[in-house]
Amino acid sequence: MALFAELRRRNVLKVALLYVVASWLILWLFEHAREPLGLPLWTEMFVLLLLAIGFPVALIFAWTYEVTPAGLKKAVDVDQTQSIVYKTGQKLNAAVAVLLVLGLIALLGEGFMPKFEFLVPGVPAGDAPVSPRVPGDIRSLTLANGLKVIVWPDHDIPNVAMYNFVRAGGRNLLANKTGIAHFFEHMMFNGTENLAPGEFGRIMEAAGGNNNAYTSKDLTVYQNWFPRTALETVIGLEAERLANLAFDSGAIESERGVIRSEREVMENDSHNQRLFEQMYATAFLAHPYQHPIIGWPSDIEAWSQADLEHFYRDFYSPDNCTLVFVGDVTPPEVFELVERHLASLEPGGAPGAVGPVEPEQTGERRLRISLPAQTPIVHVAFHAVPAPDASALPLKLLLRILVDGEASRLWRSLVERQRVAISVGGWQDAGFDPGLVYIYATLAAGDDPSLFESSLLAELERLVESSVTEEELQRARSLVLADYWRQLSTIAGKASLLGDFDVVHGSYEKLFELPERIDDITADDLAAVAGQVFTRQRMTLGVVEPTQASDTAP
Repeated sequence: MALFAELRRRNVLKVALLYVVASWLILWLFEHAREPLGLPLWTEMFVLLLLAIGFPVALIFAWTYEVTPAGLKKAVDVDQTQSIVYKTGQKLNAAVAVLLVLGLIALLGEGFMPKFEFLVPGVPAGDAPVSPRVPGDIRSLTLANGLKVIVWPDHDIPNVAMYNFVRAGGRNLLANKTGIAHFFEHMMFNGTENLAPGEFGRIMEAAGGNNNAYTSKDLTVYQNWFPRTALETVIGLEAERLANLAFDSGAIESERGVIRSEREVMENDSHNQRLFEQMYATAFLAHPYQHPIIGWPSDIEAWSQADLEHFYRDFYSPDNCTLVFVGDVTPPEVFELVERHLASLEPGGAPGAVGPVEPEQTGERRLRISLPAQTPIVHVAFHAVPAPDASALPLKLLLRILVDGEASRLWRSLVERQRVAISVGGWQDAGFDPGLVYIYATLAAGDDPSLFESSLLAELERLVESSVTEEELQRARSLVLADYWRQLSTIAGKASLLGDFDVVHGSYEKLFELPERIDDITADDLAAVAGQVFTRQRMTLGVVEPTQASDTAP
């Protein structure tokens, strides 16, 4: 008690209390000001370090020169205006000033100096890439709850792209629940338990950001683009909707109406889209790829709130998501913020296996749709391979040779020389499971679809028999590589490719093997994959037959 009284009489306790209160106020102000001011994460730790060093130093000097006999004697022996306490205080102030100046210099010259990541204790460094082809500054981290995070720093501009790849697409739905994955693409931008409807978008816009999303047969991808100053805000928003999405009955019915209208517009305005939907329903007998991503009309009307909540629990768990960050960030600051906001989310366990495996097609399938169109439309699809398959990349080059632009083989043959079509195009579906190679064409009014079919199949047979020319192969290589480098020139393109290769192809490192793999593909490789895919027993053919003239173009 005597010691306590002496400390109180000498104002040591007041000094300590004042220091604690002032430190708390400084930390509170800095915590709320750091992100709006665009200060990096290490500055917060730097201020904390200064305060942590200053507190014990202040107490030691207060104890020494206000309480101990030796300190009191020295204070009496010298001029009070130049006391040891005063002199020591000057030195301490000078030391703090030097540290503050160094911190300011580091902040102003951040682009030219190290990131001071050592001032962020406890943040995992992440896993470095193994392949020497991969940029060495990319890091990946998997949290204890299964959430995977990939970071690729790019400091060219002070912006960031954050993509969340959710393994939930059209393939993950039962026959009577189709379209729910696409429904969540809408719902995830509505309210949560802590955010009112529309507040998500308002916060994003106020922070200078923008967002979007898309659903495929394999994935739903949420895209965010924003200035680096909004990094923690956007991560917090993502955590909020992954943890606390609200299932308000009014919002559900509102979005159901939006999707109903979206589907009606698609059916009424696009004959190609109507044929496309029926083609997939015919080409796939068992696999969920047969269902439209938007859902069948009867299913859209039948989803219950319980269905939606069940899907959310199963597929929107952290262990079913991959977050990709590209832009003006460092891996430690991203990992620290992700740990802070997302590590507490509970894993959901791997969703159940996708429905039936598609049996091998053993004969061609055909369908015809009569619509009030102006011209005939022909779609031809062949069962192919999944994205990770070794044949997928040669097939991609082959499609460039066949249908990419007016210099492509099918355009020159079927549109320009034989004139059995007025346009032709195509694409390759390459996802988790074997998809389709798809060719579509619009014919002139009155043209015979069977003539186009025979001409197309003759071209494909010629391709199998005589392969492609070296000039065609080099053009295809150049087109694919041009797209590749064009995407890698932006932070959005980098985020899209990193996530796609990691989630669908098995590793983001495979992205950087692509140029070498493309160069290694030969004309014989293309002939082999053409012979494997372009066979009649793998083919589904659909035709839109015009029934009368229409004022609406297909």
